[in-house]
Amino acid sequence: MKIGLIGYGKMGKAIEQIAKEADHEVVCIIEETTQLDNLVKAVPQVAIEFTRPESAAQNIEFCLNHGIPVISGTTGWLDKYNALASLCHEKNGTFLHSSNFSIGVNLFFELNEWLAQRIEGLGFNSSIEETHHTEKLDSPSGTAIRLAEGIQRNNKSISGWTNEESADHTKLPIISKRIPNVPGTHVVSYQSKAETIRIEHIAHERGVFAKGAVAVAEWIMDKKGVFSMSDFINAASTAS
Repeated sequence: MKIGLIGYGKMGKAIEQIAKEADHEVVCIIEETTQLDNLVKAVPQVAIEFTRPESAAQNIEFCLNHGIPVISGTTGWLDKYNALASLCHEKNGTFLHSSNFSIGVNLFFELNEWLAQRIEGLGFNSSIEETHHTEKLDSPSGTAIRLAEGIQRNNKSISGWTNEESADHTKLPIISKRIPNVPGTHVVSYQSKAETIRIEHIAHERGVFAKGAVAVAEWIMDKKGVFSMSDFINAASTAS
């Protein structure tokens, strides 16, 4: 597989290493949006985009306009997601975005939604705590926001989330912590006066996200449409 990397920070470098170990070829590395034309010249089979919120939408739009399948792990820009999904359909392109490419985290999303649905009306309040490395730009994390949205979809008493502790139980609190050299930890707590249920996902190394991104790239490069990590996991589960 020929891969174009858009973004060459810690995640980009980790993806490059994992891709090469899997005998894939990184044919182009884009570090600035001004270099995007080089992507077309390199003719990758798929582009993997991990950059910054302010440039992600432009990078994805470029790929879709030039017929390059693209997966993105950049968070903090999803107000433009629907427009890019529409562009993908218009161009008969290929696009997948995920806030987290860890297989374990995506199973964690499903577990969280199941628990939120089962626990509604039983007197439990929900909260989320996320801890990441100090270089992470967005707060709360995209993963924490998705966990919150999963709870909100399944609990009519919750109207939204807040990035602070709150006595208002209609707002789901997300507490964000930034500590050096922490790949990522997410904890969802359901607490009543009598008991607490806590589910947790801990990433032990950044490589887990890179491995997931490369696996998704292998799966998606010959497909057309807008996909999610749920599509990937369901396909992998069926195949096994």
